[in-house]
Amino acid sequence: MSTPDDLEGQFTLLTAVARYDALRTRDALAAPLDEDDAATASPDPDEVPLTRSEALEMLALGEVIARKAAYGRQLSVRSARQARASWSQIGAALGTSKQAAWEAHNRWIDEQAQQPDNPGHWGWDEDDVTAARMLAGEPNEEERA
Repeated sequence: MSTPDDLEGQFTLLTAVARYDALRTRDALAAPLDEDDAATASPDPDEVPLTRSEALEMLALGEVIARKAAYGRQLSVRSARQARASWSQIGAALGTSKQAAWEAHNRWIDEQAQQPDNPGHWGWDEDDVTAARMLAGEPNEEERA
């Protein structure tokens, strides 16, 4: 069975989305089979329902995509801060409050600080975490323009 942890290292965001889209499209196009239809099922592979393994892979890929997109979002937040965006501006771009955006980013920094403890992940050292926290600043600081 495919799990997000198994698949995360095998796929980039782009390849995970492509595989998910292929499975999702096939799932949407396939006519459900009942026992009477099994003998006369279409040989077209695009119309064959997903196997249990493929359906579980599609679910796991959805989680991989969510994880990779969330990581990419926080990299974009960091880039916005480097470009002198305020937390109000970042919150607006994310469709949330400045406080929620700041809190999510700080949780992400905390996660990066923990990654060296997880095999297969790089994570950040103490200097990286300190630099990230300095860049993040506080949500109530004056607008950066």
